[in-house]
Amino acid sequence: MGAYLNPGSSQFVEAVRSAVFVDKSAMIRYLNSVVTTKQKYVCVSRPRRFGKTMAADMLCAYYGHGADARALFEGLKLAETEPVALRGGEVRPWDAFLNRFDVVCITMTEFLRDGESIAWSIDRM
Repeated sequence: MGAYLNPGSSQFVEAVRSAVFVDKSAMIRYLNSVVTTKQKYVCVSRPRRFGKTMAADMLCAYYGHGADARALFEGLKLAETEPVALRGGEVRPWDAFLNRFDVVCITMTEFLRDGESIAWSIDRM
């Protein structure tokens, strides 16, 4: 098991450098529009093998303290998006929350084992 608090950007950097990489960074624009509202709790659910872990790695790299990911995201779709205009006139550019939060990243597959109960997995976590 690895570090869970502010895991950095190394996992996402590895994904970006891979031969097969689908840039889904523009989803952060939406998250930035709700991060300071009651709608800030977002569930990212996708079918198996559709990039949930990669999306989590991307969010850790973008939001997490200590990641220093500006250069990484400047080359992605997120940096090309229009700023978000909020109610009340506030405008948020793509980097409004870059590396500004403590992030906890838990990948459930690290805690699940074949033949073990969900209760056992939760206790292990």
